[in-house]
Amino acid sequence: MASYTLSFIPLTVSNRRIFVSSQKGSPSSSSSSSSPIPPTSLLGKKLLVTKPSRRCFVSKHRCLTSASTVFSVPTAQPENGSSDKLPKWSARSIKSLAMGELEARKLKYPSTGTEAILMGILVEGTSTAAKFLRGNGVTLFKVRDETINLLGKSDMYFFSPEHPPLTEPARKAIEWAIDEKKKSGVDGELTTAYLLLGIWSQKDSAGRQILETLGFNEDKAKEVAKSVSFETLVSIG
Repeated sequence: MASYTLSFIPLTVSNRRIFVSSQKGSPSSSSSSSSPIPPTSLLGKKLLVTKPSRRCFVSKHRCLTSASTVFSVPTAQPENGSSDKLPKWSARSIKSLAMGELEARKLKYPSTGTEAILMGILVEGTSTAAKFLRGNGVTLFKVRDETINLLGKSDMYFFSPEHPPLTEPARKAIEWAIDEKKKSGVDGELTTAYLLLGIWSQKDSAGRQILETLGFNEDKAKEVAKSVSFETLVSIG
């Protein structure tokens, strides 16, 4: 799989010395350099975020201060080395992965596992997969409780990294989802249903064990698989 890193493009200005107009008579402030925008998420889909322009004065000339941040989502390496066959990620699946990372941080875990991705799907909450899970009694609170029962609580003095890396089962679950989407040969986005089935495919993972504890089984997995084609056509995943 490709790297899960996040790259930043720092602020750029037309001059090193900037005098920003003061407000309500307050003294002018000056800055000798610019600062990069702090990261907002590990995941995304080649999204470009631009900071609103603001007016500043340099030698009686106006200049624009701008910044951008580039996000990327996990992708499996295509067999032919070409990226044109990589599936596109739906907005809901991207958000689910981002929310999964956040849930791992809330629990102060050092990494983002399949259980965290499962919670992320439920936190996002609007996808077909999330609605199916809730309809079958698999809720966020139950998954969170089962996660703590299975993996335990983190030490109160331990702080999760800003972007907890994916565990091996989580990486394999995502790889499975990408590969299955590619094998389908159907145009459309990689939805949360693929992510859920990817979690289910990892038999020894925490996410699979939690799903089984909460009553999710092969028959329900088949129901999710049937919804994949419909979800892809209407792009609601």
